[in-house]
Amino acid sequence: MHDRSAPATDAAAALLGAFVELGIRHIVVSPGSRSQALALVAAELERLGAVRLHVRIDERVAGFTALGIGRETGMPAAVICTSGTAAANLLPAALEAHHSGVPLLLLTADRPPELRGVGANQTTRQLGMFTPSTRLEADLPVPEAVDPDGDGEQSLMLRQVAADAVTAALDEGTRAAGPVHLNLPFREPLGGVIPGWLVTPVAELDAAVTVDPDAAPVDEPADEEASGALYQGGGGIGEADLPAEPDELPFVLPRGPRTVVVAGADAGPDAETLAHAGGWPLIAEIVSGSRFGRNLVHGYRRLLADPQLGGRIERAVVLGHPTLSREVTALLSDPEIEVFAMRGPGEPLNLNGSTTALDAIAVQVGEADREWLGAWVQASRAASVDLSPAAPDADGLASGVPAERLGAIQAEMAAIRAPLDRQTLVDAVWRATWPHDRLFFGSSRLVRVADTVLGGKKVPVHSNRGLAGIDGTIATATGIALASQDGPGVTRVLLGDLALLHDVGALLLPPTEAEPRLQVIVGNDGGGTIFDSLEVRDVASDEAMDRVLYTPHTARLEQLALAYGWEYTRVTTRAALDQVLTAPVGGRQIIEVPLPR
Repeated sequence: MHDRSAPATDAAAALLGAFVELGIRHIVVSPGSRSQALALVAAELERLGAVRLHVRIDERVAGFTALGIGRETGMPAAVICTSGTAAANLLPAALEAHHSGVPLLLLTADRPPELRGVGANQTTRQLGMFTPSTRLEADLPVPEAVDPDGDGEQSLMLRQVAADAVTAALDEGTRAAGPVHLNLPFREPLGGVIPGWLVTPVAELDAAVTVDPDAAPVDEPADEEASGALYQGGGGIGEADLPAEPDELPFVLPRGPRTVVVAGADAGPDAETLAHAGGWPLIAEIVSGSRFGRNLVHGYRRLLADPQLGGRIERAVVLGHPTLSREVTALLSDPEIEVFAMRGPGEPLNLNGSTTALDAIAVQVGEADREWLGAWVQASRAASVDLSPAAPDADGLASGVPAERLGAIQAEMAAIRAPLDRQTLVDAVWRATWPHDRLFFGSSRLVRVADTVLGGKKVPVHSNRGLAGIDGTIATATGIALASQDGPGVTRVLLGDLALLHDVGALLLPPTEAEPRLQVIVGNDGGGTIFDSLEVRDVASDEAMDRVLYTPHTARLEQLALAYGWEYTRVTTRAALDQVLTAPVGGRQIIEVPLPR
């Protein structure tokens, strides 16, 4: 510990202390020299009980951990890293946060301006690295002075920056929540003693700026052009990121057109509420958080392709971000369909070129089209899939006829020993999850199977469907678990083997941090079998298919779990999976389910 104050440390204290006062409760740190002032202040804030600190050696893992915390809490977590490639490793999480509308604070340490562009070590152009995705970005001045009392101009400026950053990261007007980037250059000394005024409320600092009444008036600086994005498609910045004012009154949907409500990722309960109010069929993806209610359509993919149902749709109302089925994409791309879409994160939905974006929706008072809804409900019942295990033959098991009793015993044993497949795997996880739990779907083949066969249930569901990548799956789920540990329940993440291996570094947690209640259920089919169901299967040779798409592996997940300190279980039957899913969870578990290709 240095025996002197340092401008870098006092600046870090002012900035992070302001974040705490603004409600930030989670900080994720990746270690580095240039960022040491920020990291040490974060450690002191943890010691004081002001924040929960999470340390990750991999910045990509740190970014997605913070993303998961923001997903669960609705408040941004701050992620701290050093300069160079460390900052660049935050880009995948920043992109997902932008497209999913998740608040996130990126605090990247940097060299001072005189060391940029001259070949200095570990130095690159960090400002602009996240520009297309950020709601706000700033290259802050180098801290020049120590602040003994916490009321200096530098500290006041940083507190205002913190307030602006949190406001920008949260949704405002028609702009969705998203990432904010603060680039923080520091000169040596890079660390000093922590100031005693850290986390002292601003009101108690009695800060005041002395104004000279005889001074000449100073013109207010012109507003700079907005940086960041409300992404409009095609890459790069579209419209300026200044939020428009939302409509004062909801748009009233008239009765008449044959309508369906489409709920994509993160639509939430509002989609079910709208479908119920309108008396319209609800097409809800498994990752929507809307898959429940009397109007829910089972087997929606096949029914959308039915000319008597999907072929008669005249209007679609969309909430969330639909990504899981080509049938929904085709519906929303049809220029003959009137499409209304609630504004959300990332790109405004406009697949047919004439979609109307809305801020709020209401339904015209009047009678619902019972014939239209009834046709969908009837077809939905016929399309529903019951994957629950068959009940034991109680009469046969109790029969006094040896042949009947033996047959019942054999049938029961066959059911118990039946190997798991993808459908029974997703059904078991779905049935084991309740409203006090969290369920995270990775972008693997299993989420599409779940979307096809699972019924309705009101449970908290998460997924990284903003860009639908497999990176950061475990780290995001870990962030969700860490942010939800104050209540009961367990966080489950259902993913494929490649998604696990892609994010294997996220399995590493510091031994000094509390273990989250987290079950990672891995459907291991030895590679990327999702490509077997795509068009490439019809054109690629078996050799090329395996080499560059299926990408088979021989990783031993049990050894991985052991190396990273996770409890490991391998299950092959429904009975065994049900047992491990419903047993008390006290820490981190990897549950491997072998699956055929």
